[in-house]
Amino acid sequence: MLDKKKVGSILGATSLLPVIISIIIFYTERGPNADIYFIVTIYGILAIIGILFAVFSWLMTKRFFLLIIGLIGNGIVLVFTFLLLLAMGISEA
Repeated sequence: MLDKKKVGSILGATSLLPVIISIIIFYTERGPNADIYFIVTIYGILAIIGILFAVFSWLMTKRFFLLIIGLIGNGIVLVFTFLLLLAMGISEA
């Protein structure tokens, strides 16, 4: 049976998974024929899911380490998504 602390630790480790998936997508979906709107959507969804997992893991375990690592990793992906969206908007003007 899983207790609250173990589930929180699993969620904390799972909060890093969207960062890893975003890095894999970054290296596989490159080039002039890449669908930028698809990439921005995937990065945004993955970052929000990762942030939610980090917050839920903190609520269950009260460990700041997993929260900080999850928030920093997914926050960087979210900032990268924002900059990519900004660059797309500038290039269309």
